[in-house]
Amino acid sequence: MVLVMLGTQNNSFHRLLEEIDRLINLKKIDEKVIVQAGYTKYKSNNMEIFDLISKEKLENYQKEANYIITHGGVGSIITSIKLGKKVIAVSRKHEYLEHVNNHQEEIVELFDKKGYIIGIQDVSNLGQAIDKLKDFVPNEYKLNNKKMLNIIENYIDNL
Repeated sequence: MVLVMLGTQNNSFHRLLEEIDRLINLKKIDEKVIVQAGYTKYKSNNMEIFDLISKEKLENYQKEANYIITHGGVGSIITSIKLGKKVIAVSRKHEYLEHVNNHQEEIVELFDKKGYIIGIQDVSNLGQAIDKLKDFVPNEYKLNNKKMLNIIENYIDNL
């Protein structure tokens, strides 16, 4: 099973779900796909989509998932990598009105450089990221990353 996590931001991330739907139709993704969509309203015959679900249910899906595709939200990424999951994170983009700014680009890039996730900046690269999963071994997450904490603190301060 593949879990897709779009967080709880009050912005849509249609582009990611459209690309996942396309990859399912191409048989690039051939497992059951469960989506925690938040405020993204999307209909698909290929995916089981929930708006918001309980923390416990989401955590159970995270544990069951073979891999996780998520937006560039710190909470979604950290909870997934703490469980030792292979994660593909995709940045929401301000120019598509998916977020208030492009801070997710920095977050995804940093987690990717540390080897915790496979990070991509454009949904069109999702198929290539899925190909990389087979050989990807994520580094163990270490909480004491000062740069990561600074990015998170700066983001919170600017809310």
